[in-house]
Parts: sequence; structure tokens; C-alpha cells
Amino acid sequence: MTQRTDRIDELLREEMSSILQREVDDPRIGFATITDVETTPDLRHARVLVSVIGQADERRATLTAMARAMPFVRHELGKRLRLKRIPEFHLELDDSVERGTRILHLLDELEAGREPADTGADGETLPTPRPLVAGDDDAAGLGAAAAELASRESGRRRSRRLGGDRITQPRRRR
Repeated sequence: MTQRTDRIDELLREEMSSILQREVDDPRIGFATITDVETTPDLRHARVLVSVIGQADERRATLTAMARAMPFVRHELGKRLRLKRIPEFHLELDDSVERGTRILHLLDELEAGREPADTGADGETLPTPRPLVAGDDDAAGLGAAAAELASRESGRRRSRRLGGDRITQPRRRR
């Protein structure tokens, strides 16, 4: 958005985190972190992304508890901030941390040469990669263009090894 809304988003994120940590006494709001706030340009609505550590039922309980605390949070923000309007907050679960962790885990397993274990969560949309085997003719699903590029590159390397890529000039006779 604009530079002003970006500053307001960051200010709201910091202040909401502070209020939820220090002033809301609900044990269901345990390991929750507000990762991002995106306000509309008219400051009437804000999308709040929350990352929660725990199982699926604990995450739902945390989001429910946070939703019940939002009127109090809006009231406190109204006292602390000099804004014309405090937006209405819409909470959403941010699962980007879990997806990033899963990707890093899969990459570590592939690097170690092991077949990745299927540890995907229910409804996971990320495909599980398969390890590339040297010498695959179809370039292991990289696509036609990538396979063509890989074969061309390996042909170049082979011709360089054999000395076919050198520019030869005719010998001068004396």
C-alpha cells in the first residue's frame, strides 16, 4: 500500500502484541505471535495474521480467545494511539512458518540422500519432492525446456573434454 498504511500496520502489530502479552489474562492465548497486520486504505478493516504454536485444536482455541479479546484490544488501542479510526480486526491463522519449516526439513532429507518422510499436515498443498538421480533421461520432471537445456549443457561438457570445442586455426608454413 502506501508508506503511511505500512507505518500504521507496523504500529498496530507492535501495540496489539504488547496488549495481548501484558494485559489480556486468557490462558488460551499461549504461544501466539502477530506476524502481520494489513489495513485497508480507509482504516476501517485490518487483516491480522497470527502464528500459533501447537496442535490444530489448540490453534482454533487460541484464535477464538483472541477474537473474544479484540473489543478490549481495540479499546486499548484507542487510548494509546492518535488515530481517527481504529480498524475492525479480522484474525487469520498464519501457517507460513510451518510450511517453511516443512520445506527446510524436506531439503535437509534430500541433501542427506534419504527419501523424504511424508510428514505433511492434513490438507497440505505442497508437493513432496523426489530426489534427482544422476543420469535420468527425462531430467526427473524438470520440464521439457529444462531437460533440453540440461542435455545441451552435458553435450557441451562432453565435447570440451574431447577437445572438440577448441577453435583451431590452420598452421602456418615457414
